[in-house]
Amino acid sequence: MERFPQPSVILTHESDLDGFVSGLLLQRLATHLFQQTPRIEAYHNHNWRQRPMNEKCAWVSDFSFESRLDRPSWVIFDHHLAESSPKKATLIHDANRSAGSICYDACRDAGLASPELDRLVQLNNVADMFLNKDPEFLLAVDYAGLIKSYGFWNIHTLLGGKLENILNHPLLEVMSIKRRIEDPLGFDWSRQHVREISPTVGLVNTVIGNTNLIIHQMLDAETTPYKVLATLYRKSANTHVVSLRSRNGEALEVAGKLQGGGHPNASGATLPKSVQTAADALVYLQQVLQPVSVLPPEPLNPLESAFD
Repeated sequence: MERFPQPSVILTHESDLDGFVSGLLLQRLATHLFQQTPRIEAYHNHNWRQRPMNEKCAWVSDFSFESRLDRPSWVIFDHHLAESSPKKATLIHDANRSAGSICYDACRDAGLASPELDRLVQLNNVADMFLNKDPEFLLAVDYAGLIKSYGFWNIHTLLGGKLENILNHPLLEVMSIKRRIEDPLGFDWSRQHVREISPTVGLVNTVIGNTNLIIHQMLDAETTPYKVLATLYRKSANTHVVSLRSRNGEALEVAGKLQGGGHPNASGATLPKSVQTAADALVYLQQVLQPVSVLPPEPLNPLESAFD
């Protein structure tokens, strides 16, 4: 087994199941190896970019490796595209698996594997890598939906911090019902409400259903002429986020233009604080992604009502 330095903190992604699974797995591994439990800090992408990296030793999961993480005694477990190669830090990377799966390798080597964790890590991998041909894809999406719907720390508290407690949780029934009823309604509505941002990017309005599934269904069915489909979210009173999806790797390039990141087909970015409304977001996205020709926004009553 590879020898890891003792971390003072576990840093992970707050926005999805993969950050949740990988972060809690690393905390369990550190507790087992060093008989002390490091705290977990979870971040959305925008706050992560602003966080200072002052710790002598940290373990990081589900965040892209970047130069500011290249510190002695730092260990990064990840599957995103890295902006550079480490010279001081340790990077454990596999672009073909989820961060949770990568972290579980280290847990397994330390004797921490179990049938329950095997099951959970597999479901997380199917959801995070969007393996929609897998026979349990929809169930995996329901698990991922728990973090999206209820939040990282709410689920953490509900489970008592123990990963295994999420398996067969009663809230999964809620996610299943929502998916079966809401998603078809949301798909039919959203495919009729797409606004052009640029010749290759369309902004999709969503009102109900699992946005990821709806957007990927639209991409698979080619219901629009756009290679990248974007959706908007309000994270807080002054924070708007754009999510980007594609089929052939185009989403990450668009996210980069917006100072964001992610996977080739599943990326996102936090918009500047000056973006206060959905109409502001539309103008900003057009200015960045189509700077030569920016049209004044048309009324966006349905979109505005989703935020304001």
